Amino acid sequence: MSYQQEYQASIDDPESFWAEKAKLLSWYKEPENVLSVDENGIHRWFADGEMNTCYMALDYHVENGRGDQLALIYDSPVTDQKKSFTYSELRDEVALCAGMLKHQGVGKGDRVVIYLPMVPEALISMLACARLGAIHSVVFGGFAPPELAVRLDDAEPKAVLTASCGIEINRIIEYKPMVDEAFRIANHKPEVCIVLQRPQASAAMQAGRDIDWHEALASAEPADCVPVKGTDLLYILYTSGTTGKPKGVVRENGGHAVALKYSMTAIYDMQPGEVFWAASDVGWIVGHSYIVYAPLLHGCTTVLYEGKPVMTPDAGAFWRVISEYGVKAIFTAPTAFRAIKKEDSEGKLAAQYDLSCLQTIFAAGERLDPPTYDWLCETYKVPVLDHWWQTETGWAIAANMHGLEPMPVKSGSSTMPVPGFKVKILDEQGKQVAANKQGFITIKLPLPPSCLTTIWGDVDRFKSSYLETYPGYFNTGDGGYMDDDGYLFIMGRVDDVINVAGHRLSTGEMEEIIAKHPMVAECAVIGRHDDLKGQLPMGFVLLKDSAQASNEQIVEELIAMVRQEIGAVAAFKEAHIVSRLPKTRSGKILRKTLRCMVDGEPYTVPSTIDDPASLDEIKAQLGL
Repeated sequence: MSYQQEYQASIDDPESFWAEKAKLLSWYKEPENVLSVDENGIHRWFADGEMNTCYMALDYHVENGRGDQLALIYDSPVTDQKKSFTYSELRDEVALCAGMLKHQGVGKGDRVVIYLPMVPEALISMLACARLGAIHSVVFGGFAPPELAVRLDDAEPKAVLTASCGIEINRIIEYKPMVDEAFRIANHKPEVCIVLQRPQASAAMQAGRDIDWHEALASAEPADCVPVKGTDLLYILYTSGTTGKPKGVVRENGGHAVALKYSMTAIYDMQPGEVFWAASDVGWIVGHSYIVYAPLLHGCTTVLYEGKPVMTPDAGAFWRVISEYGVKAIFTAPTAFRAIKKEDSEGKLAAQYDLSCLQTIFAAGERLDPPTYDWLCETYKVPVLDHWWQTETGWAIAANMHGLEPMPVKSGSSTMPVPGFKVKILDEQGKQVAANKQGFITIKLPLPPSCLTTIWGDVDRFKSSYLETYPGYFNTGDGGYMDDDGYLFIMGRVDDVINVAGHRLSTGEMEEIIAKHPMVAECAVIGRHDDLKGQLPMGFVLLKDSAQASNEQIVEELIAMVRQEIGAVAAFKEAHIVSRLPKTRSGKILRKTLRCMVDGEPYTVPSTIDDPASLDEIKAQLGL
């Protein structure tokens, strides 16, 4: 079936379309009520189906002859450790971990906060919660105690799973003191804290509350899978970088499994038995969906990598992993590729490895800028596919459907809407705009399976945040446009559209132009306040290691490039060369924080920031 036929079928009769996809999974009781509306007027998928996500991801494969196949490969250059698990071995480890949690009183519907580094126990504990019907909430390892505390208060977990430490390149980050402080300041006190002691640091234990992971596991009995409804929750994932009360995106078991299973063939062109690597962290949505659940639901081998794209030990790290394990498709954020490009722009390190296994490179998490796209294509000679999705959806909203019908790539576009997503570009009055005209990106209801159905404990906030701006549509918060061929171009968060003397201009478009300069590795453009014009663009530019011209010359050239491609209306006259850009640990540039800092507005440095000194450096450079 062609992409257009598949997409149209999903729009014309979504219930029949997704009922067919649901049959690809092994349910305890197949759903008959495919799409329903709950008491809050929210669409729900597979409400009467009975299932268990852990069973679908592990036990099913063991029972159907895949027990000896590799399920998980753990590779940790920061500890010089490697370990692999077959489907049988992983099922047994998960069942034992579930038994450990069950012994501590964790059962169906209970919440468990997981605060672990990129170790096998992180993935195992997520699946163990799913096995029991418990709801996990993974918090990125290294989050500051106040951020962890507000999540404890919101999710009210029965247990916390943590480790003595995480490792950032060559730096040990002790987790347990941060967990202890979070327990101290949180109003909700979880009953138990299970601690994985790592050789790199030893955690002090609190009697009566803390339990040693290995000791608890040694006395545990394996636990069976607990049946849950399709609409029962699998996990809560808090959107990163928030201040005040966090926003807990919830994911239901049924729709999640159906959508992710479908995506592995339709989007990623993966077959059971092949190796898929999402180079992310289990603390982020990419890690949830494409390190843990989707590859295992599909019977693939997944890679868990405790390292970085550079410095562990060099910019050839990713290519070593791909070559060593026969990775067919890699999926990571553009910022990782830009880091590699900065240090190995000619691809000499990659040339040391046999990459004949690699068939596709996927990018998401932020816009894949054309210069990075062009560099990837020229250097690695495989299809490079951008796709766009959000924590709220759990999988891609727009993609080049590589497993259905690979389409011509347009640089800067995430291609076309994925089946199930009826994407519309609206203006401020809620009217659909013409092709090539920028507007607000929305999705016509009902949302397809796997998308959030509420905010944990706050349905009113869910409605006000996503559904009330444009009645009948889900508001993504992103801006962009569709061209004459129906290709979708994401220009960034609506906040990234600035108003210069009455002209609405995209900072994403300016970044795209700046990034074309041969000496620019990465950049960010914000809109700073101006008394006369309302806002003026300001650029922050990180140069390649090989850059040879003076900073002044490069800035002059950048200003000229923007003026030439957008015109004088852009009023781009200010750019600063910086040694590093402030980012979250997931690689997103902190544009809003930069704007607030430049405008002298109050701001909170998010706990997700990767390098706090980067903001201080820019602040000093600007004399703020």
